[in-house]
Amino acid sequence: MLKKKESYNVCVVGAGAVGVELLRVLKQRKFPAARLTVLARSDRTLTVDGESYPVKSVSPEAFDGQEIVLFAGTEGDKGAAVTYAKEAIARGAVCIDNGADFRMDPAVPLVVPEVNAAALKQHTGLIANPNCSTIQMVVALGPIHREFKIKRIIVSTYQAASGAGSKALESLQNETAAFIQKQPLPKPEAMPQRIAFNVFPQIGSFAELGYTSEEWKMVKETHKILGDSSIAVNATTVRVPVFDSHSESVYIETGKPSSLDKIRSLLKQSPGILLSDDPAYPMPVDAAHRDEVFVGRLRKDPVIANAYSLWIVSDNLRKGAALNAVQIAETLIQNA
Repeated sequence: MLKKKESYNVCVVGAGAVGVELLRVLKQRKFPAARLTVLARSDRTLTVDGESYPVKSVSPEAFDGQEIVLFAGTEGDKGAAVTYAKEAIARGAVCIDNGADFRMDPAVPLVVPEVNAAALKQHTGLIANPNCSTIQMVVALGPIHREFKIKRIIVSTYQAASGAGSKALESLQNETAAFIQKQPLPKPEAMPQRIAFNVFPQIGSFAELGYTSEEWKMVKETHKILGDSSIAVNATTVRVPVFDSHSESVYIETGKPSSLDKIRSLLKQSPGILLSDDPAYPMPVDAAHRDEVFVGRLRKDPVIANAYSLWIVSDNLRKGAALNAVQIAETLIQNA
């Protein structure tokens, strides 16, 4: 558990896209870091926004003296937290993991501070950061669920290439350049299909009932964060040729009587949300490098009572990953 102090020794594990964004967010939010350490697989120097950070090789001993450890995580192979979280916790640190390895562990809180900050009281040293597409959706739906009890969610995502990592971003750039120059497109490596001028409904591997692992994450993580496994969640996750920021088309039905005006008022008052009333609507270019979850195209189903559609957009590397992790750490400090 963290003790109340003016500053803390902070460690970022990972120097990829999320690791870089963690360093950026920590600096921008003036996080009270007495000492900042960056660990990765090998020694090197990492430059972020003109500032250089020495990167040291990760090892159990590197966690000596650390108080807050932010694992950048991975959505593919087992992340560094699997190997090193116990070591860091044993040395007195609180760990926040952006990877998928511990999210559904019943002993590990899965937290979006605007939605279920109270879950942090149950942590025993390790806290999981949810999937990017889940985070932005529950930020928008959390206040609606508290007030009107959502009973059904149907979501289709339009997810940016950056959600698949820096190599996926390179693929989008290289494939686009080759297409424009009328050159043969390079073979897809970071993603299962070509991404330039293309859309494909596969994020993650295929799993039960033909749904992908990303789709099941949205189902199970939503249940855990909202604390309600009775919500009928159906997700289709799609990769689109956008560099940053995920978009989502979300349909909900509430169990209690609700109205468009009341939902609109809730969203306007809720932290972390920026509501764009019609005819304005948010786009990925609006959300990129911003902290807010943008909501627009709010409308009532013309046939079914207490049913609504929303359009939700957010920067997947910020609120969908780095910012949410840092906000978890900030909440821990506030409650210390």
